[in-house]
Amino acid sequence: MSVAPSVPTDLLTELRVQVSRMEGRPAAQSVRTHPALSGLLQLQTGATYSVSSASLAALLMAGPSVDGGWCAVVGTGELGAEAAAMFGVDLDRVVVVPDPGDVWLEVVAALVDVLGLVVVRPPRNMPAPKDISRLSARLRTRGSILVVWGDWPRCDARLGLTDVEWHGAGGVMEGGRGHLKARQATVAVSKGTAPAVQRRLWLPDVDLSCRVVEPVALRSVS
Repeated sequence: MSVAPSVPTDLLTELRVQVSRMEGRPAAQSVRTHPALSGLLQLQTGATYSVSSASLAALLMAGPSVDGGWCAVVGTGELGAEAAAMFGVDLDRVVVVPDPGDVWLEVVAALVDVLGLVVVRPPRNMPAPKDISRLSARLRTRGSILVVWGDWPRCDARLGLTDVEWHGAGGVMEGGRGHLKARQATVAVSKGTAPAVQRRLWLPDVDLSCRVVEPVALRSVS
């Protein structure tokens, strides 16, 4: 059954909420997302996102953190506190479990029960499909968000970085010389089989903010 284009969006949203209630599961809710990702990605409760870097993980943590939500980082100590704070993450509301060992999946499941967003860097051995399905169901039930630093099946969206450029005192860095002051990168967001959408961002700018790279205005020659 298809829905006619004339059906209001708010009515569709209300219908989805009602169906979810009848099915006994909470409807997905939009969660505050970093402004730099506006139009690229909208975080949703119960969803799973895959990221290729610590910077992207911190960027996804920033929105919920600004709203006072608690976050966790499991399986790594490499997500820098300074960088996370730069993106807006409240470090006083972050739980870090750097080395959960073989029980990492159980640790993630326990944290999903009580926190709004959990970042995990899983080991090389992927969990069994049934365990991944159980964790996905748990996310939907608890209304939490899972951010996986690395590969993960059945993600709602995958975020990657390309064309990274470091900038120093004299412009773009060459040959590793100079003092690093800012970084530009293209963020690509893929959802299912749809083509990736991209945006050039400062990660961060010289003022330590994360924002969209504005196009350079061309000067006319008289």
